[in-house]
Amino acid sequence: MDSALLEKSVEHTIEKLNKLKINEELAAELKWCLGSYRFDHNPDGLKMKSMLALELLKEAKSKSIRSVSKKLIADLEKAIVN
Repeated sequence: MDSALLEKSVEHTIEKLNKLKINEELAAELKWCLGSYRFDHNPDGLKMKSMLALELLKEAKSKSIRSVSKKLIADLEKAIVN
């Protein structure tokens, strides 16, 4: 697992969710899970919340093609799978 990719992707996801004002509660949960992951290196909760965020980002992109970059979605998918 590429922990650097996971952390970076989640950080960008949190920023994007907050910027687009999409499910700020999920953004806060992701931030908490990221802190927890950095402490215990257990990615389960972080990956679970990231999957929810990924669906929201894909939905936002389908509504407005320029709202979310392909790279963010691809990086987050890659980080979750690994």
